[in-house]
Amino acid sequence: MSGSFLTVECYSGHTYAQEPRAIVTAEGQRWPVSQVGQRWRTPAGPAFRIRTEAGDLFDLHYSEADDRWTVRPLPATESVAEPGE
Repeated sequence: MSGSFLTVECYSGHTYAQEPRAIVTAEGQRWPVSQVGQRWRTPAGPAFRIRTEAGDLFDLHYSEADDRWTVRPLPATESVAEPGE
């Protein structure tokens, strides 16, 4: 996957960024999420390890104070599953 990431589309029930649904690049390319594995909370906000439908693996971090996502690509060989699975 290439391009600058603009945003992450999320399901937001009782809070914002409850579950990521897609990554959208600045060029308008949409990468749907096929699997959400690990979920955790940092001091800045929620974070997720996801796999896209294209098979790419990413860590997504949302900064609540800045209202901004950080998208970090990971090697496809890493696991998206919860620890211990």
